[in-house]
Amino acid sequence: MAVDVIMPQMGESIFEGTITKWLKKPGDKIDRDEPLFEISTDKVDAEIPSPSAGVLKEIKVTEGQTVPIQTIVAVIDADGAAASAAPAAPSKSEATKAAPTPTQPQAKPAAAAPSAPPAPAQSLPAPSAANPPETASSKVRSSPLVRRVARENNVDLSQVAGTGAGGRVSKRDIMAAVESGTGAAPSGDASPRPAPPQAPPPSGGASASAVLENAVPREKMYFGHYEVQPMSIMRQRIAEHMVLSKRVSPHVYSVEEVDVTGIAALRAKMKAKFEEQAGTKLTFMPFFIRAAVEALRAFPTVNASADGTNVVLHKECNIGVAVALDWGLIVPVIKEAEEKNFLGLARALNDLAVRARTKKLKPEEVTESTFSITNPGVFGGLFGLPVINQPNVAILGLGAIEKRPVVIDDAIAIRSMVYLTLSYDHRVVDGAVSHQFMAHIKHTLENWTESIL
Repeated sequence: MAVDVIMPQMGESIFEGTITKWLKKPGDKIDRDEPLFEISTDKVDAEIPSPSAGVLKEIKVTEGQTVPIQTIVAVIDADGAAASAAPAAPSKSEATKAAPTPTQPQAKPAAAAPSAPPAPAQSLPAPSAANPPETASSKVRSSPLVRRVARENNVDLSQVAGTGAGGRVSKRDIMAAVESGTGAAPSGDASPRPAPPQAPPPSGGASASAVLENAVPREKMYFGHYEVQPMSIMRQRIAEHMVLSKRVSPHVYSVEEVDVTGIAALRAKMKAKFEEQAGTKLTFMPFFIRAAVEALRAFPTVNASADGTNVVLHKECNIGVAVALDWGLIVPVIKEAEEKNFLGLARALNDLAVRARTKKLKPEEVTESTFSITNPGVFGGLFGLPVINQPNVAILGLGAIEKRPVVIDDAIAIRSMVYLTLSYDHRVVDGAVSHQFMAHIKHTLENWTESIL
């Protein structure tokens, strides 16, 4: 019996995924729920388990291809019949049947030389005129981010020729259409969902959408001996997110030095007992999360988002914690951290970190943060000035905890010290609030009284 393997929907707002790696090849045996392939979406990378035990009979979508959800990407022979003769890649006719949008050409793996410039948008055929704009626009292959950018700039996706794999429309295509004045949506164009209120454009009239540009002409980057490595999907998303944040938010920084000798002593004393009784590791991070939550409750302006001329004050403290991965960076979110005690924070943090590193996170677990924390100190950094994680207005950076000589009551003492930095959006947060916020964190950490068990 043949079992179809489909591209899963990893969240309500996710409509496609990119297969980054096949963990099995045609002819391999596989157990039910054993990881079969890895995917990357706009929000999260994940391993997808096999829906059935058997033998992988056929792979219909190759690595690097982006396909809509519910697309058949592989076939498993649940009876265990040998399938070594099955082709590893689909034929054009099979690929066309697998894709639910037959009006679009099938995606092909990129094979151009690294130094070759991308094909211009006008070199690809425009969408068929047989499709009315209302229908074609909703079927154009593009990410949720691209569709949002198109709405913000009043661009009809069905009128934009995509340069991505299989005619997929990218942000570059949208911005090219905006600059050329083509692809404008007609006044009566229907949208599948109403667009949110539009924020005023930044000064100078420039779009706030991130466009990854080169600082120098492309031909001047390729010289001498070099190796070209294409960005992973996750790396591209990080780049887009960081460029957008620096373009939109005026970053200002505050630095505070904190004496964490008491916390370091408490952790050293309780580390073994905590792991035995709580079943999870005791790290320094929950102390900083707890202190940050208390400061956010005292200064709600820092727990906010900027929406044009409005400030959105969030009632929940959803703390995003940056987790370094071998292949990039991800920020899982502890939802409603103000409702959790120290033990609850420690368990939630360790669970999210483990699942982030094993690609088990769900899309909703990396969204809706109201404040973020990053820890360059774990790698030995004295302190860092992190980029704000949109749509937050601030991010806390933790430096390395080191023993240093400090002056206490006119005497020199050896204390465990750490530098904390706050990057904040000056549109919403002022310097006075920033330093009061940091002083509150400092006081909480230096005068810790909460039980950790």
